[in-house]
Amino acid sequence: MPKINPQAPTDFTGIETSKPATEAAGFSAVFSSMKHVFGAMPVRRGLKSLLNLNQKGGVDCPSCAWPDPDGERSKIAEYCENGAKAIAEEATTRKVTPVFFQKYSVSQLSQKSDYWLGQQGRLTQPLVLREGQTHYEKISWEESFKLIGNQLNSLPSPDEAIFYTSGRTSNEAAFLYQLFIRMYGTNNMPDCSNMCHESSGSALGETLGLGKGSVKLDDFEKAEVILILGQNPGTNHPRMLSALEKAKRSGAKIISINPLIEAGLLKFKHPQELRDVLFGGEILTDIYLQIRINGDLALLKAMNKLLLEAEQKSGNVFDKDFIFNQSENYENYIESLESENLEQLSEACGIALDEIKAATQLIIDHKKIIVCWAMGLTQHKNSVVTIREVVNLLLLKGSIGIEGGGTCPVRGHSNVQGDRTMGIYEKPPKILLDNLQKVFDFDPPRKHGLDTVASIKAMSEGKVKVFIAMGGNFLSATPDTEFTAKALQNCDLTVQISTKLNRSHLIHGKTALILPTLGRTDLDLQINGEQFVTVEDSMGVVHSSKGVLEPISEHLLSEPAIVAGMAKATLANKNLDWDKLVANYDHIRDLIEKTIAGFEKYNYRVRQDGGFYLPNLPRERKFGTDSAKAKFSINELETIQLLECEYIMMTIRSHDQFNTTIYGLDDRYRGIYNERRIIMMNEKDMAEAKLEKYQVVNLFNHHGGIERVAEKFIVVPYNIPRKCVATYFPEANVLVPIDSFADISKTPTSKSVVITIKALS
Repeated sequence: MPKINPQAPTDFTGIETSKPATEAAGFSAVFSSMKHVFGAMPVRRGLKSLLNLNQKGGVDCPSCAWPDPDGERSKIAEYCENGAKAIAEEATTRKVTPVFFQKYSVSQLSQKSDYWLGQQGRLTQPLVLREGQTHYEKISWEESFKLIGNQLNSLPSPDEAIFYTSGRTSNEAAFLYQLFIRMYGTNNMPDCSNMCHESSGSALGETLGLGKGSVKLDDFEKAEVILILGQNPGTNHPRMLSALEKAKRSGAKIISINPLIEAGLLKFKHPQELRDVLFGGEILTDIYLQIRINGDLALLKAMNKLLLEAEQKSGNVFDKDFIFNQSENYENYIESLESENLEQLSEACGIALDEIKAATQLIIDHKKIIVCWAMGLTQHKNSVVTIREVVNLLLLKGSIGIEGGGTCPVRGHSNVQGDRTMGIYEKPPKILLDNLQKVFDFDPPRKHGLDTVASIKAMSEGKVKVFIAMGGNFLSATPDTEFTAKALQNCDLTVQISTKLNRSHLIHGKTALILPTLGRTDLDLQINGEQFVTVEDSMGVVHSSKGVLEPISEHLLSEPAIVAGMAKATLANKNLDWDKLVANYDHIRDLIEKTIAGFEKYNYRVRQDGGFYLPNLPRERKFGTDSAKAKFSINELETIQLLECEYIMMTIRSHDQFNTTIYGLDDRYRGIYNERRIIMMNEKDMAEAKLEKYQVVNLFNHHGGIERVAEKFIVVPYNIPRKCVATYFPEANVLVPIDSFADISKTPTSKSVVITIKALS
């Protein structure tokens, strides 16, 4: 059998570099959007997609989970550059038919780049790769479901199956999926949240009683200070820039904290604002703290220490009424804070004390404070304690549950928050299981299931024989690529429910299925007519999404229909009419309403303009903790100690990608073009290591005594703190150790990987 490459090829594509950009968006973003959309489909199809994107009653963007405005929305373009790229990727008229798989073997496809794979087009028919075969071939839906059902029912235990979920899945599909899985008998439901924002949920759930953010979009215009930590909105959530611009024009001060100077944090040029077009846009950041990788906890502790000193001098910095009436553990926290040393904290974070004091003064002087963060905070060993320290800062100021103040974890996938609300969770709460038992008259499994890291290990140890993925690109998204690849190959059956070809289709079990599904933009016609689905954004708004385009193939099924097909072929329990649920998604929403709190009158409320907000206790200054009070926490600082030859690496996105989907080969804002296998390094570090610009190197990680290598990366001099380096994922995911993850949340440490670098001779 030929060796299948689990990583992208190491061939170079011709690197070019320029000075990084100093502003985001503008007409260059418009040009890029149009080039991608109209390069992938006819003009009429492209316009129909874009004009319905993020409109009330239209298509919810399959990219990020940034919320839509509650009120008026732009009729011209209520989307960003990367939203347009996501639409181009999904709504393309390019097709990957069974003939394509006659031409290319799995081995040949594995030699292609991730970008090439994605550009081939939409999958059109179910495909099977039978044991010992080299090519995928078409298979009927009936045969596909029968194969899955037979394989699942042949397992000695339901716990020998894994059911992964991508955050793109709708509420309706996610609810049916978890129901099918629990009726089957397991809680093995890893999802993309395990790898991204699990640390936020863990920290916020423990301290505030709800693992979601507390602010609304309108709070940005009312905020006085906005802190942005470990987030690059210009690339990852570009529509957030509009909210930041409005905040600035309403008088807010913005503090940006990031190891890289990102264009989207410097200046925003709104292409629809005449003022921006004529006068050059809005400067966003007032104070930019270019922190060392993983220095956030030290910086936050230094800020809180300075807040304490200011409170001790004036007595009017802290919200003492809130602290003493609605929080607990304050005295213990203050005692721990008093023992901190500001000089040591400054050294640990890499920011001069005078700069920390200037930023903290803005917090001292104001109360309406929003703290935003993304994976730059969530993917470290100390992620949970770092986010708990964010909460400490807000609690000291009483900035929770007020207009213009609160927590704002910015999610990536468009419905990752909704999936968790629907019950996609390996550690389900008792109330969910009790409600499932009551509504559906079965005994759901109570034992906790496997998260992403545990699932990979279980497959590696031969304890799991079936892997089913509802969307996503599991292999490329997960850590330790070689380890994960071998784990997947241990399975008897792997199933990928997908819209487009990706690397996870090429690393498979003994038998593999690819099941093509409708996308967000596709019309979803069922027996009872056109259907819509619902999603939940980063701020807890549940709203509809309805496709508008003719599907690229008559052989595609919706995700709810695919789940129903698997369930009917697998479950002996015939009490649930799966066909009825698929015929009209209102019936699915009726069941969600009966099962999950906050969805009263679901079908009525979701049909109202803009949908509805789910309950959010911290937003009301109420807390769902065991004491009904917010909790201060003591968070010990542990710094990463590097040897002389070592660096700390973070994996990041380029501007031409969303998660593992590669839209192009350019990182326009950072001035890096036509290449992805790069490593950004400080020029002084390069000189010390005797490395030159564009030199080719191998990267190594030796966590746990195991050598991991990422071959052939090009060195690019860049403005990044000493001993810190940055690479793109998924190319560098091979270096992220499977056994290195955040305490409590078990999120892989993709933002703090210790590496060495060796030049190729």
